[in-house]
Amino acid sequence: MKRFLILPTLAVLTIVASVSIGSAQTVDGCVETEATDPPRIVFQCPNGFLLEAEAATALELNTRSGQPEIVRVERNAVLIHLQPGSGPFQIRTPYAIASVRGTVYAVDVTAERTSVFVVSGEVAVSRANGSDTVVLTPGEGADVAPGVSFAPVRWSAARADALLARFGR
Repeated sequence: MKRFLILPTLAVLTIVASVSIGSAQTVDGCVETEATDPPRIVFQCPNGFLLEAEAATALELNTRSGQPEIVRVERNAVLIHLQPGSGPFQIRTPYAIASVRGTVYAVDVTAERTSVFVVSGEVAVSRANGSDTVVLTPGEGADVAPGVSFAPVRWSAARADALLARFGR
């Protein structure tokens, strides 16, 4: 696995990874393992945070004392399980920011847009600059692209199932 560890001040750990299948590792209290069918990497942290990333996902995971705070995703998809009360958390992509406090949701990043889909809980989605915030509830998604307005939309079962199938759901 290609990995760079950068330890800036304030005990913030930044993991930059082009995710690929490998052996289990523990980094700042979070355990990284592999899952199959379909192939993906799973990051599980003590506070109940669970992130699944497709095998070719480009991501950067920022934690503070074992608590994930921000994940930057440049391409492909991630599925996030976050327990209520586990603290503030954001997924940042080239086009959007998805902020939550206790939920299950997926974020898919392509060259054209970022798509966010909520399985349970609520997710606030805004543009990457923080503007145009909408709140998504279970079954809703939003597609954020430059120069295009976006709003919560109830996703079809086929679209939701196709995204979640990428994580073996």
